[in-house]
Amino acid sequence: MNREKQLAKNTIIVAMGKIATRFISFFLLPLYTALLTTEEYGTIDLLNTCISLLLPLLFLQIDQALFRFLIDVRDKEKKKKELITTSLMTVLAQTIIFSLIYLVIAQFINNEYQYFLLINLIFAELSNVFLEIARGFGDNGVYSIGSLITGAVTVILNVILIAIFGWGAYGMLTATLFANIFCCIFIFIKEKLYKYIDFKAYSKEERKSLWKYSIPLVPNQLSWWIVNASDRIIVTMILGVGLNGVYSSANKISSICITLFGILNMTWQESASMYIKDSDHDEYFSKMINFITRVFISLCLGIVAFMPFIFSFLIVGKDYAGAYQQIPILLLATIFNILVSLIGSLYVAIKKTKEIAKTSFFAAVINLIVDFALIKFIGLYAASISTLVAYLTMFIYRYFDIQKYMKIKLDTKMLLTSLITAIAIFICYYSHNTILYVIGALISVLFAFVYNYKVMKKGYQFFMKKMKKVVKKRI
Repeated sequence: MNREKQLAKNTIIVAMGKIATRFISFFLLPLYTALLTTEEYGTIDLLNTCISLLLPLLFLQIDQALFRFLIDVRDKEKKKKELITTSLMTVLAQTIIFSLIYLVIAQFINNEYQYFLLINLIFAELSNVFLEIARGFGDNGVYSIGSLITGAVTVILNVILIAIFGWGAYGMLTATLFANIFCCIFIFIKEKLYKYIDFKAYSKEERKSLWKYSIPLVPNQLSWWIVNASDRIIVTMILGVGLNGVYSSANKISSICITLFGILNMTWQESASMYIKDSDHDEYFSKMINFITRVFISLCLGIVAFMPFIFSFLIVGKDYAGAYQQIPILLLATIFNILVSLIGSLYVAIKKTKEIAKTSFFAAVINLIVDFALIKFIGLYAASISTLVAYLTMFIYRYFDIQKYMKIKLDTKMLLTSLITAIAIFICYYSHNTILYVIGALISVLFAFVYNYKVMKKGYQFFMKKMKKVVKKRI
């Protein structure tokens, strides 16, 4: 099987577990905005933001190191046992130490959700570790089902606990907790992880190797947190938790693209690590990066163009109306986020985690400077614009930096055309004119067709081929 087909196959398998539940969760946005106040929604978003900050700080990104190291030892059972045992024992020790410290500090914290934060944090990390083990084994099907269980349980319990029992914020936190627990149980049993846990297999040297790879990822993750999440903290501090709820709801729209790309990026990262030693890796990586970029630029611009027709159905509460203004900026930022991540996977492939940290730190500083400089003058726009500027600068930095290790060529003609198209669609979006809305939608469709015609054609041919086989079998 060639590289493109292998990437496509792995992506489809992973997508089966991610897309359905993520999209169901997305379409529950009207439920959240109808039944939760902006303060409740903003508070939940803030707690999730804190969890995303604490995970890398406390557990030192060991799950990411475990995944990368398992790729190289898939046929060595003894080595897998050593890696998994060492990782799990390290995570357990970190959990115990943090829990004891947190329980002392919690006595001085006046927040009704403080213990939810602790337990959700622990099971979020355990779920991450188990999912990365499945990926490291190459069992993308198990990873997919584990993700499906997490998403399905979260969605089902959210509906039950919020809409039926009226638990509000408590319902969302409880749903997330049980989703991670069920995911852990499934993967533990399915992968028979008990076979890989042996206290005698614990290795200090292996732990040092894992940390050598993972610790540079901590400042990288913290930098990503600053770019992605610090806006929420700043908005809450200066503009209030209600506007943070508005900003969070706007981010839910761009999360469609992030979710879809995240699925592809997991398999892309694996492929990059597997094929980094191929003699034509420069050409292959350039080809795939340009292809993925075309697809997601088309998707992001398409969402912006059609959003005026569906916004009122997705965002129900009147208090959330301000989200409309932020969506295009956040989707433009998403495009650069995707480009940054594509190049980031190449750093992972060559195990240059220090370079990842350096480039991320650069963007984080810019994000904070822009955010604080503008928020008192342009309000919520500052959060969206600072995110866009941060991703743009990080992309430029990484693109030129990666050239030191390999020659990646981007389709500059396509990027320039995309910029012109984006400007036209944004003008239509902010015009508040129905005719211009239609023109914007047509422009986005035309752009997507022109730059993705070959992919659409191959997809159509593949579909028709499969349909003919089904018809022949029935005859």
